Amino acid sequence: MGKRNLKNFKDFLREEEGLGTVEIILIIVVLIGLVIIFKEQLRSLVESIFEKITSDSNTIMS
Repeated sequence: MGKRNLKNFKDFLREEEGLGTVEIILIIVVLIGLVIIFKEQLRSLVESIFEKITSDSNTIMS
């Protein structure tokens, strides 16, 4: 009985199902955390990019 439990435990440790899901969830959590931390900097960066696009498109259309 003890050897069977040890074999089942070893099989459990070797099993890698679901590992990809956990890794993806951790990556998403880290990315969300970074967005929350740098929200203001990201907002100003995106606004300046869109302002540049708008001004450049106005010069092209003129």
